[in-house]
Amino acid sequence: MPLGLLGALAALTAAAWALTIYQTISMDMPMGITVRGGMVGMDGMTGMAMAGIAANGWSVTSAVAFLTVWTVMMAAMMLPAATPMIFMFATAQARRAQHVAIPTWIFVAGYILVWAAAGLLVYVVVQLGSEVAASLDPPQRSKWAPLALGATLGIAGLYQFTRLKHICLSHCRSPLAFVARHWRDGRIGALEMGLRHGVYCLGCCWALFTVLVAAGVMSVAWMLLLTLVVFVEKLLPHGRWFESALGIALVGLGIIVSLGAIEMPWISN
Repeated sequence: MPLGLLGALAALTAAAWALTIYQTISMDMPMGITVRGGMVGMDGMTGMAMAGIAANGWSVTSAVAFLTVWTVMMAAMMLPAATPMIFMFATAQARRAQHVAIPTWIFVAGYILVWAAAGLLVYVVVQLGSEVAASLDPPQRSKWAPLALGATLGIAGLYQFTRLKHICLSHCRSPLAFVARHWRDGRIGALEMGLRHGVYCLGCCWALFTVLVAAGVMSVAWMLLLTLVVFVEKLLPHGRWFESALGIALVGLGIIVSLGAIEMPWISN
């Protein structure tokens, strides 16, 4: 089971990345609040393309399309860091019951479902933020866009030092303790545990993903960077040191961006 599970997770992650990259290269530009608002330095483009989501505005169709792309993207980015927890669940399940595969994948589904639900909030934020940005004339957008992204970076950095961040991250870093404390039997129990772990993971990473939303939801550069950041923060030794260093770096970068001292070419694909 461990080798089969590892292979299945690797295949699922690879497929999610392949779909995400395909979606990205098929777009004219990345999706993000500042991008839709028409940032300076984006060759004068004021629209965006994500299967026509931004152009169509509010609609059930655009929301479903966004949530589909978002969920695939979250699977690509978060499954690598979630693999130890998934393995721990499968190991514990194997010791308690003969059936392992189905409860394990239910656990994974519950985990991904939390990120899918978060995507609905992201959709609303992107639409509202983009409408506000589009209501401004180009000089105003040029003035406020760096401030908005800088503030987002700063908030993400400050969140690294909060108690909620530490609590959620400690659960994500301790698969054995999580499984022992929150174990539930049966398939419903597996779903509940997957949802619970997803909530802790969301609590740990939501601030980092606000940067992704502000800079460009479909920016491959940001996706790869944040995937690496989440992986290091959760799985590698000295993660707590990295957590603090990342917070300081984000706050510093936010200040620099807010002052307009640097351009932001890294929001493009």
